[in-house]
Amino acid sequence: MSVCLTLLATRAGAAEQIVVGHAIDLSGPNGSIGRDYVAGITTYFDSINVKGGINGKKIVYTVRDDRGVAAESARLATSLIQQDRANYLLGAIGAESTQAILAAPAFADSRHVLFAPLTDAFAAPRGRVIFWRPSMERECQFILAYFDKLGLKKVGIVLQDTPQNQKTYQMVAEEVRKRGMSLAGTARVSANIEADAKQLSGSGAKVVLMIADTIGASQFLKAFRKHDASTFVAGTSLINLATLSEIAGARATEWTVFSQVVPNPGSTASRLQSEHIDMMKKFRDEPVSAITLEGFAVAKTLVKAIQMEAGGRGALQTMAASRAPIDIGGMTIMSSDRKSTMSEFVDIALFKRDGRLMY
Repeated sequence: MSVCLTLLATRAGAAEQIVVGHAIDLSGPNGSIGRDYVAGITTYFDSINVKGGINGKKIVYTVRDDRGVAAESARLATSLIQQDRANYLLGAIGAESTQAILAAPAFADSRHVLFAPLTDAFAAPRGRVIFWRPSMERECQFILAYFDKLGLKKVGIVLQDTPQNQKTYQMVAEEVRKRGMSLAGTARVSANIEADAKQLSGSGAKVVLMIADTIGASQFLKAFRKHDASTFVAGTSLINLATLSEIAGARATEWTVFSQVVPNPGSTASRLQSEHIDMMKKFRDEPVSAITLEGFAVAKTLVKAIQMEAGGRGALQTMAASRAPIDIGGMTIMSSDRKSTMSEFVDIALFKRDGRLMY
């Protein structure tokens, strides 16, 4: 299935518009995350277009559904480059789809920089991707610091075995050691998850940190709650909470907390947050979420980059080389060759049984 969303009823000449292409999961395993991300991005672009666009050029936001399939991500990104003549490309969900786009010949042979994929940061060839959100390592460090301050020193870890997760695991184990906390035990997401979860429940861990994707985290939580109903279980911001609740059960999600990479989307504490709420009310008939706010912030960042550099596809390259902080309304981000992600912001929220997050 291919879905094309545009912000213009009819297209003007190519010179009079800015085409932003996006291959992302809208109907697959992370479809709810993708739809929220797109809603936030669309909303900000709408707010710019009603004011005349960027330097008189309207933004055409073309979105195609990759269904969470990496090969489809690469195929659709190729089409966006070759057929749609996209000026900018926004990133997919997950490392596999992101790497598939980077490896696609059409992308590799272009001057494109892939912007703001929803994935953990990783080393990319020739700096061809800019990660907006903080790394998973940064999220895990924040979670450990949070529970350390609460005096909960015994940590259990759930590990889904991938090269990137192994790297995060080593960092977490070292962070536990440096903080004077102790590693109570480790459970692996595998065919033995039931036995591992039972063993971890008897380890004395006061908090369990999941280094896993949505399905792996859901399988563990469901198994763990059979033996332990009240130990804190923590996860990172890209775990799909709707899917987690569906697989593990709403009761199992009690006493779970998740790192978040944007401020509370329901608060008006900053200009960015209040703009997001106001524009979502004006242009979308949908509730706000952390992911809609992230999409809104990403779109605002891209627009600022284009405004800073009017040379077309050079805007992201210019921003990547810059070391100047960018204020997007009470949230400051920065891109440079010295760091892998633009934002370092992390917060934490309690996941409630009614499906809402409490910050």
